Amino acid sequence: MKCLLVASESAEVLFYWADPEFEQNIRDQYGPRQYEGDTYPAFEDSFNTLFAPLIISCSTLIEKINDTYTSFITENAHLYILHQFGECLYIAVNGDGEESKEDLRRKIYVMKKLIEVHLGMVTLNSALLRKELRPQDTEQRIQLWKMLQSLLETYSLLREQDQSFLVEAVERLIHPTLCEQCIEFLERRVVQQINGSPERAGEEVLHAFILVNTKLLAFYSSRNASSIKPSDLLALILMVQNLYPSNNELDDTALEGPEGSSVPEVFYTPEPSPTGRESDAAEMEGESTPVFQFIDPDVQVAEDSLKTQEAQPPDPATPRRVFLEATFKEGYCPMMPHSMYCLPLWPGISMVLLTKIPNSQVAVSLYQFLEAFTMLEKKLSEGQEGGSLPRTQPPLSELRNKLDKFIRALGSNEIQLQNTWTDFKNKAFSRAAQGTSRERKQDLCDCLHRLLMSCHAMKTRLCAVYRQYFVVQSQRSPQRLSVSLQEKALAMMQEKLMDWKDFLLVKSKRNITMVSYLEDFPGLVHFIYVDRTAGQMIAPSLNVTDLSTTELGKGPLAHFIKSKVWSLVGTARRYLQKGYTTVTLRDGDYYFCYFLWFESETGYKLEGIELPVLSEDSAPIGMLAGDYYRKLLRYYSKDHHTEIVKCYELLTIHLGVIPTDYILQHCCELAKKLWEPTRIPLL
Repeated sequence: MKCLLVASESAEVLFYWADPEFEQNIRDQYGPRQYEGDTYPAFEDSFNTLFAPLIISCSTLIEKINDTYTSFITENAHLYILHQFGECLYIAVNGDGEESKEDLRRKIYVMKKLIEVHLGMVTLNSALLRKELRPQDTEQRIQLWKMLQSLLETYSLLREQDQSFLVEAVERLIHPTLCEQCIEFLERRVVQQINGSPERAGEEVLHAFILVNTKLLAFYSSRNASSIKPSDLLALILMVQNLYPSNNELDDTALEGPEGSSVPEVFYTPEPSPTGRESDAAEMEGESTPVFQFIDPDVQVAEDSLKTQEAQPPDPATPRRVFLEATFKEGYCPMMPHSMYCLPLWPGISMVLLTKIPNSQVAVSLYQFLEAFTMLEKKLSEGQEGGSLPRTQPPLSELRNKLDKFIRALGSNEIQLQNTWTDFKNKAFSRAAQGTSRERKQDLCDCLHRLLMSCHAMKTRLCAVYRQYFVVQSQRSPQRLSVSLQEKALAMMQEKLMDWKDFLLVKSKRNITMVSYLEDFPGLVHFIYVDRTAGQMIAPSLNVTDLSTTELGKGPLAHFIKSKVWSLVGTARRYLQKGYTTVTLRDGDYYFCYFLWFESETGYKLEGIELPVLSEDSAPIGMLAGDYYRKLLRYYSKDHHTEIVKCYELLTIHLGVIPTDYILQHCCELAKKLWEPTRIPLL
């Protein structure tokens, strides 16, 4: 019983997602759901009917007392979490007890992040956001909602299965030699050839990276490119996984024998000496057959059949428009438009290209003007309260010159922006009326009110121009790299990695194993090490499917250890929210440790500080949901202006029989040992 809803203040459904149980509950109350023809909106109407009283009550509370509720539990034990972003209300519901308040709040913030990545600065204006999230065309609306629903489901699945999405950090595939080779290949063979081709349609590749399932193998950025924020990169990995999901079920099925029996664990059983016939066969082949090829013929058939069971992927030649934070010579833009090309090399391995689109500098200018009018609006509101005309930064004369020049550059296509700007100038630069002091004061109040209204109109119009340039036009006639150019890049990368593909798929599932750490750290069960400055993490693999066997064991024991890891992360976040940077606790047969600390760029540990305590309804701790660690680094760096500050986290699980002193010593030594691998360059 799970659901997430985005609604306007007028109780209009802008987006919804519901699991089958919740949908069944809707059907039981309001009738069957139908998908054919014009009957599909009937299910939306049922959603609207169910949630309208709650939405209206929230709007009424905000209007009357400027406050509202953020969570409540109904008599039937349904948990509701609500959060207002502008004029949009997000509601997350859980009725089976599987999700906590923090889980639902995180889901809301992640959904908001995904909408921002897809719509950019359109999300800053509620009226335009309503148009995009709820198009008038029913088929277009269904397609958009299905895409967002699929992304949310993919996120929920990855958060339950993948440690990188659990702690919200990018996991690198640890193979420095291959990583460097791929970075060099991306630069010299892929990016340079595309950017030098006349078939690129005015686009320029800024970033190129290779993913193996959810793990990052190599990342290259051109010299003119802005760095990608870790939270944006994690969102892109989520999108790639949604397009081309990892099929762990098929991989596990391949390890099954006839009638569901698993393959014998031959990797720990010594093979007998070959018979005469086997020796002769080996000599004819020129070499002995590896142990791992002694498998049941039926299993080999099952493995081969996987190649024919691949689902039809989406057209990789069609790019997706994504909006990412960027800083260029032209200025800063938190939602810079890019085109994203996801080219599948093989199942589970993809190459992603991020390109700069023509006219993208318009987005930088629009954001700068939007910021200027936002500051002006704030100053005018303060002046309205104080009864005086405020001084603005930048000065209105400077804003006037820049915006006049910008509108002339756009040409005659933006008549509405030009008219709105002319109206604002008439009000901002008109002379004050003469008369008594009382009349002048009243005239000043009227002037401030008119300017506030004009500021709001200008902000709306700037967002509308942004929407027209980077959202609407990309939907109608997407400009893109030619198909032949994409195919050449795909073929070159496939040729480069042909001999590595099987190794990479295995490596992605067993990137780091605990076996290599047990000799130095006896009693250590698991750890997660996170470089919060780079947004990267290192952790031993946790493959706990019923058919696979790892050093954690098989079946219930492996699932038990995994549940402990997930529980520790949640516990650490709750204490961090209260301002604690160190947590040690015993849970049955296990001992948990969590540490957060700061270092200089050279690895010198900096003194700790008292962290701010967050309210219960604040943004969840993580990168996708509010980017807590970025704000934390800014908070700490206030007193360290002369040096670059790094932030790290370490979570460990030890057996409870290990003495506490040894556990703490292990944590210190483990942190030192893990410091170097995170320095693999992103370039």
